[in-house]
Amino acid sequence: MKKEEIPTINPNNHIVELSGALIRQEENIVLKDVNFAISKGEFIYIIGRVGSGKSSLLKTLYAELKLTEGEGFASGYDLTKIKRKDIPFLRRKTGIIFQDFQLLIDRSVYDNLYFVLHSTGWRNKKDMDKRIRDVLTKVDMVHKGYKMPHQLSGGEQQRIAIARALLNEPDLVLADEPTGNIDPETSDDLLKLLHKICEDGKTVIMATHNHNLIKKFPARTFKCEDTRLNETKQEEIDFDVLI
Repeated sequence: MKKEEIPTINPNNHIVELSGALIRQEENIVLKDVNFAISKGEFIYIIGRVGSGKSSLLKTLYAELKLTEGEGFASGYDLTKIKRKDIPFLRRKTGIIFQDFQLLIDRSVYDNLYFVLHSTGWRNKKDMDKRIRDVLTKVDMVHKGYKMPHQLSGGEQQRIAIARALLNEPDLVLADEPTGNIDPETSDDLLKLLHKICEDGKTVIMATHNHNLIKKFPARTFKCEDTRLNETKQEEIDFDVLI
């Protein structure tokens, strides 16, 4: 089976599934006995205090951190058995959005996106132009392609980061504190955009401690606390301890 034909969903109909997983940062145990199953098309929040394991969980899902104990599946790959050479293919099927945008500051918005497409095997210039225009349209930035990152606001840079995450049409989008560096009004707009992306059929898993967003845009929620990950109802969340 060719890599691009690997099924995104496992036999349990989940796009992400961890069972009895141990999440580590080097020798430090961050989360243990993690049981986490997400179906295609869900919007999920991961909450918890700073340092509670939110980012480590996401890093495990895109193989930045190796899963050595328990079972794990994401975007068609067994996280316990994935080979180094296959990690780029996992990440092509997983859109990743970071808090600090991580745009290349020495090139335009268009060239940032072109670089990603070229790096992931695209070669037809006409197809690349069309794909870049499509994702910029989706995030309402189609007229900003000529801009340099420093010419954009924080919210605009994050929209470009979202567009970049969508370039290879992933079924899974991981967002790690995507509103951490932008103002509240812009954060609301970005959450609306992420929920729209979910409505279009993507699975979105978002780590956040922004309680206002969780209240405004409720969704299924898991909490990292005391090395455990547990699903929690919104009425059970103590928003005062998420910072």
